[in-house]
Amino acid sequence: MNWLQLSRGSLEQILTWAESQPWCRSMMECPQDPGWHAEGDVWTHSKRVCDELRADDDWGSLGPDHRAVLTFAALLHDSAKPATTRADAASGRLTSPMHAVRGEQLARGILRELGCDLPTRECIAQLVRYHGRPVFLMERDRPDLEVIRLSWLSNNRLLHLFSLADRRGRDCDGDSRPEENLHFLRMLAEEQGCYDRPFPFANDQARFLFFRHSDPDPQYVPHDAFACTVTLLAGLPGSGKDTWLSHNRPDCPVVSLDAIRREMGVSPTDNQGAVIQAARERCRVLLRAKRSFAFNATNILQSTRQRWIDLFADYHARVELVYLEPPFEVLLRRNRERREHRVPEQVIRDLAAKCQPPAWNECHSVTWVET
Repeated sequence: MNWLQLSRGSLEQILTWAESQPWCRSMMECPQDPGWHAEGDVWTHSKRVCDELRADDDWGSLGPDHRAVLTFAALLHDSAKPATTRADAASGRLTSPMHAVRGEQLARGILRELGCDLPTRECIAQLVRYHGRPVFLMERDRPDLEVIRLSWLSNNRLLHLFSLADRRGRDCDGDSRPEENLHFLRMLAEEQGCYDRPFPFANDQARFLFFRHSDPDPQYVPHDAFACTVTLLAGLPGSGKDTWLSHNRPDCPVVSLDAIRREMGVSPTDNQGAVIQAARERCRVLLRAKRSFAFNATNILQSTRQRWIDLFADYHARVELVYLEPPFEVLLRRNRERREHRVPEQVIRDLAAKCQPPAWNECHSVTWVET
């Protein structure tokens, strides 16, 4: 069964497939605290969310792609609860801390194996990651800024519809946050012009600065003249970063971590301190000269990318992020066909399991390449 077949199938077909998967069987066996989820185990709740989505008046106005996104978000939003559920030492109540964060990665891996296209997969993964945000929106100091952030990290309309179904799909008489609170997301997002689209910043630099400041002004119109442009490549080994650069930036200087390792005789498994330091200095030389260049490394973690982007931003560079992710079997085949510098397949699988594709809150522009 692949993504195309499943996403166009009936809910019964999708549930039948899901219940044959080990992650789903773990959800069936995972209890929930009856004070918050009196309906039962995690899978029982997830199925009820699927039903509530279809009962919503807005379901009929959604296209097939958005229906598939919401359905799989419902199936996967609590998929990490079996790995995170524990009894609180003081109260004895069951909690699942960080299940949305871990669920994002789990959902990404499940959808990758199905062959789900990258934009759809990331839309689902982000709904899983942020599905708990709407219920706390009224408790934020600046909820208006939160809906603006969410409009670029997820999709406020889908997030609103999902949060309603998630709330309605559980039995919790003592909930101190009533369903009416969830409609605050829609109201505020509509006021900000970002309910069914990303918030319209004045320019790319305005968005870039918004996500870098703790108390930003979304209406600020900054000067967007840059000293140079840095193209930051990201992708697993074998994703085609070198080929993309040769085709799209043939005359651009390249700072490559792999090339520096080979020059210095440093293995990828050795201490990388000297390699990183050499790369930073080469970047600084180009940045001081206000010369555009490309930075080529795996860069699969947001925290790693952030350190490099901070450096580039200090020199007033425009940062464009190019993420390459071909179908996983294609990537593995390319790696196997390498005459040299082949990476152990298990290493690639381990890297894929923790890979975080870049998002619009990180840089000035994002390009996803799936070939």
